[in-house]
Amino acid sequence: MNFFAVLLALLCEQLKPLRHGNGVHHGVIGWVRWTGRNFDAGRDHHATVVWGITVLGPALLAAVVYLAVARFSLMLALALDVLVLYLTLGFRQFSHYFTDIRDALERGDDLEARRLLSEWRHLDASELPRTELVRHAIEHSLLAAHRHVFGVFFWFVLLSTLGLGPAGAVLYRMAEFVSRYWAFKSRTLEAPTNMRLMALSRMLFAWVDYIPARLTATGFTIVGNFEEAVNGWRRDAGLWLHPNEGIILATAAGALGLQLGGAAAPGVTPDRSKTFSSGMDGDETLAEGSTPGQLPQLGHLQSVVGLIWRSVVLWMLLLALMTLANLVG
Repeated sequence: MNFFAVLLALLCEQLKPLRHGNGVHHGVIGWVRWTGRNFDAGRDHHATVVWGITVLGPALLAAVVYLAVARFSLMLALALDVLVLYLTLGFRQFSHYFTDIRDALERGDDLEARRLLSEWRHLDASELPRTELVRHAIEHSLLAAHRHVFGVFFWFVLLSTLGLGPAGAVLYRMAEFVSRYWAFKSRTLEAPTNMRLMALSRMLFAWVDYIPARLTATGFTIVGNFEEAVNGWRRDAGLWLHPNEGIILATAAGALGLQLGGAAAPGVTPDRSKTFSSGMDGDETLAEGSTPGQLPQLGHLQSVVGLIWRSVVLWMLLLALMTLANLVG
């Protein structure tokens, strides 16, 4: 049933994507704000309480509702899976930015591309040259695809196999969201935030994302240039500050033969990579701290889309085989 739930959710999301800034998104923001306001008094031990209520609470609720529904009807349970996956899994939750940036670059409107990237990532992209615009669009799209598709996919399948329905999808998306939201609140909104809560949310999401990140990277090695992807994983993952992100981006860079990482305008993505001082002077010049390969060009955006979709097909085929084996067995 997991295969059909994921397939139907992806189809629904392609036919009727969620609008940007939809009611569910606003509801999640309201929930995170409410838990922080009512359970966080600023002390270290409050961080664990707030994270548990904010993240584990909705996941537990999803599991309880699923178990109650499944007692009466498996079809209703499937419908619940599809509904939750529709809200948590899918490309359209971030692809409009990717598409709009690509269209702006194709028109030669770099100013609009910078504005869209800034709006997407809530960071200053006003100083980025064109090559860096493409590079950042590729990196953020790869990470967004992992967090909106592959990570949700793994945790849904894992906990659903254990009989907990869509609880895994809710757990992953909530853990990912709060790891960004509290940092965003502190950095961009300049609102007071429990620093222990920020650190704890990032650490726990890193744990939650540990296996999914490596499975995503494994998928990229299989559907891309296998040898270079493996070499990139082993050699270049340490270029990024966060290990899970580094593994995904280094592997994708090898699979596509692209230069990722390297120099960037100050303040654009402070949590993406270490700070490097050198830039790129030409196609044959390797920036300090970047992966080997070609400089990112506009045409590589389509290569990224192909890599992601091939990975989706790969994991869907594996899930279909697991479902078939379960039915036969």
